[in-house]
Amino acid sequence: MRLENFLYGVYPYIALSLFFIGSWLRFDREQYTWKSDSSQLLSKKNLRLGSNLFHIGIIAIFFGHAVGLLTPHAVFSAIGVSDMAHQMLAIYAGAIFGGMCLVGAVILWVRRFFNPRISATSRPSDKFILSWILITLLLGLSTIPVSMGHASHNDPGVMIALSEWAQSIIYLRPDPTLLTGVDTVFKIHLFFGMTLFLLFPFTRLVHVWSAPFSYAWRPYQIVRSKRRL
Repeated sequence: MRLENFLYGVYPYIALSLFFIGSWLRFDREQYTWKSDSSQLLSKKNLRLGSNLFHIGIIAIFFGHAVGLLTPHAVFSAIGVSDMAHQMLAIYAGAIFGGMCLVGAVILWVRRFFNPRISATSRPSDKFILSWILITLLLGLSTIPVSMGHASHNDPGVMIALSEWAQSIIYLRPDPTLLTGVDTVFKIHLFFGMTLFLLFPFTRLVHVWSAPFSYAWRPYQIVRSKRRL
C-alpha cells in the first residue's frame, strides 16, 4: 500500500515537475539538441506511412486522455453524455487511434533498430524512448478488453475512478485510494504513462514543444526556377 501511495500520490508530481523544469532547462542550456533528428536523409522507406500513423494516433490519444480524464463528471452530465456512453466512446476511440499509433510505432521501431544506417546513427535514448512508447501503447491497448468486460456489465466504475484520480492530482488533492479497485493493467499503464513525462526532457521528444502549428495557416511558398535568358 505504501508503494501505491507513492506511485499514485507522489510520483505524478515528480514526473510533472521534471517534465516542465527539465524541458525549460534543456531549452535554456542545450538549444542545439532541441530537435527531432529526422532520419529521412538516411532512408525514406516506410517513413511517411509510419510517421503519419504514429503522429496522428498519438496526438489523438493525448487529447482524448486529457479531455476524458480531466473533464469534470458534471460537464459530461450537463451535455447529456452518460457514463456508459463516455466509456464506449473512450473504448472505440482508443482502439482506432491506439491501433493507428501502434502500427506507426512498430514501423518506426523496426526502422530504428534494423535499418543499419539509421541504427548506427541513433542515440541510445532514441531507441529507448521509442521502445518505452511502444510498451506504453501495448499496455493501453490491453486495457480495452478489460474495459469492454466492464461495459458488458454496465459498470463504468473504473473509468470514473481513473477520472477522479487524475483530477485529484491536478487539483493538488492526491487520493491514491481512488485506484484501490482498479484493475492492475490500468495501474501499470498509468505508471508507464507518467514515466513518459519524466523521460520527456532527456529525449528527442522535446521537439513537441516546437510543433509547427503555423503550417496550418502560413501562405504558400513561391518557388521560381532559374531559366536561361
